[in-house]
Amino acid sequence: MAWSALGMGKTHDRSGNMQMHQIRYFLALCEELSFTRAARRSGVSQPSLTNAISALERELGGTLFQRRPLIALTALGHTMQPYLSRIAQTADHAREAAQAMVEAATPANTNVSTLPQQPASTQCSSTGS
Repeated sequence: MAWSALGMGKTHDRSGNMQMHQIRYFLALCEELSFTRAARRSGVSQPSLTNAISALERELGGTLFQRRPLIALTALGHTMQPYLSRIAQTADHAREAAQAMVEAATPANTNVSTLPQQPASTQCSSTGS
Protein backbone atom coordinates (compact mmCIF):
# COMPACT_ATOMS: atom_id res chain seq x y z
CA MET A 1 0.00 0.00 0.00
CA ALA A 2 1.31 3.44 -0.88
CA TRP A 3 2.52 5.79 1.86
CA SER A 4 -0.04 8.40 0.85
CA ALA A 5 -2.86 5.87 1.21
CA LEU A 6 -1.74 5.28 4.80
CA GLY A 7 -1.69 9.00 5.48
CA MET A 8 2.08 8.97 5.91
CA GLY A 9 3.25 11.20 3.09
CA LYS A 10 4.56 14.07 5.23
CA THR A 11 7.41 14.55 7.66
CA HIS A 12 6.06 14.74 11.21
CA ASP A 13 7.40 15.79 14.60
CA ARG A 14 7.31 12.68 16.78
CA SER A 15 8.83 14.24 19.89
CA GLY A 16 5.68 14.07 22.05
CA ASN A 17 4.37 11.23 24.17
CA MET A 18 1.06 9.52 23.54
CA GLN A 19 -1.39 10.40 26.29
CA MET A 20 -4.31 8.37 27.62
CA HIS A 21 -6.81 11.17 26.92
CA GLN A 22 -5.67 11.21 23.27
CA ILE A 23 -6.37 7.48 23.01
CA ARG A 24 -9.82 7.86 24.59
CA TYR A 25 -10.66 10.79 22.28
CA PHE A 26 -9.50 8.76 19.28
CA LEU A 27 -11.78 5.88 20.28
CA ALA A 28 -14.74 8.22 20.85
CA LEU A 29 -14.17 9.78 17.42
CA CYS A 30 -13.99 6.30 15.85
CA GLU A 31 -17.46 5.57 17.21
CA GLU A 32 -19.08 8.98 16.74
CA LEU A 33 -17.45 10.00 13.43
CA SER A 34 -18.09 13.59 14.47
CA PHE A 35 -15.64 15.85 16.30
CA THR A 36 -18.53 17.69 17.98
CA ARG A 37 -20.27 14.53 19.24
CA ALA A 38 -16.98 12.90 20.28
CA ALA A 39 -16.04 16.04 22.24
CA ARG A 40 -19.45 16.18 23.94
CA ARG A 41 -19.19 12.47 24.80
CA SER A 42 -15.67 12.99 26.18
CA GLY A 43 -16.67 16.04 28.21
CA VAL A 44 -14.28 18.44 26.47
CA SER A 45 -14.56 21.27 23.97
CA GLN A 46 -14.37 20.45 20.28
CA PRO A 47 -11.12 22.44 19.82
CA SER A 48 -9.51 20.50 22.71
CA LEU A 49 -10.46 17.18 21.11
CA THR A 50 -9.25 18.36 17.69
CA ASN A 51 -5.90 19.47 19.17
CA ALA A 52 -5.48 16.14 20.97
CA ILE A 53 -6.22 14.16 17.79
CA SER A 54 -3.77 16.33 15.82
CA ALA A 55 -1.08 15.76 18.46
CA LEU A 56 -1.72 12.00 18.34
CA GLU A 57 -1.42 12.07 14.55
CA ARG A 58 1.93 13.90 14.85
CA GLU A 59 3.09 11.33 17.42
CA LEU A 60 2.12 8.41 15.17
CA GLY A 61 3.44 10.04 12.02
CA GLY A 62 0.31 10.12 9.89
CA THR A 63 -3.32 11.07 9.50
CA LEU A 64 -5.78 8.93 11.45
CA PHE A 65 -8.98 10.46 10.07
CA GLN A 66 -10.07 11.72 6.72
CA ARG A 67 -11.84 14.99 7.52
CA ARG A 68 -13.66 15.74 4.25
CA PRO A 69 -16.22 15.18 2.91
CA LEU A 70 -17.14 13.01 5.93
CA ILE A 71 -15.11 11.87 8.94
CA ALA A 72 -13.68 8.41 8.24
CA LEU A 73 -10.71 6.39 9.44
CA THR A 74 -7.67 6.31 7.17
CA ALA A 75 -5.73 3.08 6.67
CA LEU A 76 -3.44 4.16 9.52
CA GLY A 77 -6.48 4.85 11.70
CA HIS A 78 -7.89 1.39 10.98
CA THR A 79 -4.52 -0.16 11.79
CA MET A 80 -4.15 1.72 15.07
CA GLN A 81 -7.72 1.23 16.33
CA PRO A 82 -7.32 -2.28 17.81
CA TYR A 83 -4.00 -1.36 19.47
CA LEU A 84 -5.36 1.80 21.05
CA SER A 85 -8.54 0.00 22.08
CA ARG A 86 -6.43 -2.65 23.82
CA ILE A 87 -4.41 0.04 25.62
CA ALA A 88 -7.61 1.68 26.90
CA GLN A 89 -9.02 -1.68 28.03
CA THR A 90 -5.78 -2.56 29.82
CA ALA A 91 -5.75 0.81 31.60
CA ASP A 92 -9.36 0.24 32.69
CA HIS A 93 -8.49 -3.24 34.01
CA ALA A 94 -5.47 -1.88 35.88
CA ARG A 95 -7.58 0.83 37.53
CA GLU A 96 -10.26 -1.74 38.49
CA ALA A 97 -7.63 -4.10 39.93
CA ALA A 98 -6.06 -1.30 41.96
CA GLN A 99 -9.46 -0.17 43.29
CA ALA A 100 -10.39 -3.75 44.22
CA MET A 101 -7.08 -4.22 46.00
CA VAL A 102 -7.46 -1.00 47.98
CA GLU A 103 -11.09 -1.81 48.86
CA ALA A 104 -10.11 -5.32 49.97
CA ALA A 105 -7.37 -3.94 52.20
CA THR A 106 -9.42 -1.19 53.84
CA PRO A 107 -12.26 -3.02 55.70
CA ALA A 108 -10.02 -5.64 57.30
CA ASN A 109 -7.77 -2.90 58.76
CA THR A 110 -5.01 -4.15 56.49
CA ASN A 111 -2.86 -1.94 54.37
CA VAL A 112 -1.89 -2.61 50.78
CA SER A 113 1.72 -3.41 51.71
CA THR A 114 0.62 -6.55 53.62
CA LEU A 115 -1.27 -8.01 50.66
CA PRO A 116 0.39 -10.83 48.70
CA GLN A 117 2.99 -9.66 46.21
CA GLN A 118 3.07 -10.62 42.53
CA PRO A 119 5.92 -12.93 41.49
CA ALA A 120 9.17 -11.03 40.91
CA SER A 121 8.91 -11.49 37.13
CA THR A 122 5.80 -9.27 37.00
CA GLN A 123 6.99 -6.54 39.38
CA CYS A 124 8.34 -3.23 38.15
CA SER A 125 12.08 -2.91 38.16
CA SER A 126 13.53 -0.31 40.51
CA THR A 127 16.56 0.25 38.28
CA GLY A 128 16.64 3.07 35.76
CA SER A 129 16.63 2.56 32.01
